[in-house]
Amino acid sequence: MATVELTSANFDEVTSSEGTVLVDFWADWCGPCKRFAPVYENSSQKHPDVVFGKVDTEAQQEIAAKFDIRSIPTIMAVRDGVIVFSQPGALPETALESLIEQVQQLDMEDVRKQLANHEH
Repeated sequence: MATVELTSANFDEVTSSEGTVLVDFWADWCGPCKRFAPVYENSSQKHPDVVFGKVDTEAQQEIAAKFDIRSIPTIMAVRDGVIVFSQPGALPETALESLIEQVQQLDMEDVRKQLANHEH
């Protein structure tokens, strides 16, 4: 599956859906972002069941601000509408594949319980 451009118009809809969504926060002037792009694109071809989104932090500054993105690239993983991972830095292909595998193996019922306990 090709990557999906995420904007303020579709971000909430895409990331709140069931399943796994990866979000790459990037900018055109960012060298590490450009080097990471083919790794991200290649991974999107291997995982048709995962949505691979990209947020251009220059064009979508309100989204970048909402998630306090201070360094790019930043990778965020969302599963069933819950942010389960967010970390700045380009990941090597093996680390990205490992992240996808770990996110898909999460027990989301347990994750929601932990979040509920943390909020109290």
